[in-house]
Amino acid sequence: ILTVPLGICGAIIAMFFTGIPLGVLSMIGVILLCGIVVNNGIIFVARIQQLSQQGHDPSMAARTAGSERLRPILITSATTILGLLPLALGLGPGAELRKPLAITVVWGLALATVMTLAVIPTGYRLLQRSNRSGDVS
Repeated sequence: ILTVPLGICGAIIAMFFTGIPLGVLSMIGVILLCGIVVNNGIIFVARIQQLSQQGHDPSMAARTAGSERLRPILITSATTILGLLPLALGLGPGAELRKPLAITVVWGLALATVMTLAVIPTGYRLLQRSNRSGDVS
């Protein structure tokens, strides 16, 4: 859930800088973006939890998961960004209609991917620490 606001911030920045109004296609792009960003976060957190269950220190588990899951996250993001780049640039017939969708996804995914690699481990550690302090047993 921590990754969704990062993607939405990227989409809002994209709409602001490119002058794209908030419309149906840009909102569909935000929904698509949220799905991809959440998937990247799940890949990351699942590996952190696996390493924690194997007995690794939570900080070390987050670092190790970051190095191990960097490539899959970057590949997922890069293929989506490169696939939508012709639409975002307005190339091809009818691209001007779908341009808002592509721009929101490309910018949002680019920002969210970079920020995910920093925010997820930090957020996981903070949530882990708050869960431990709330334990009564």
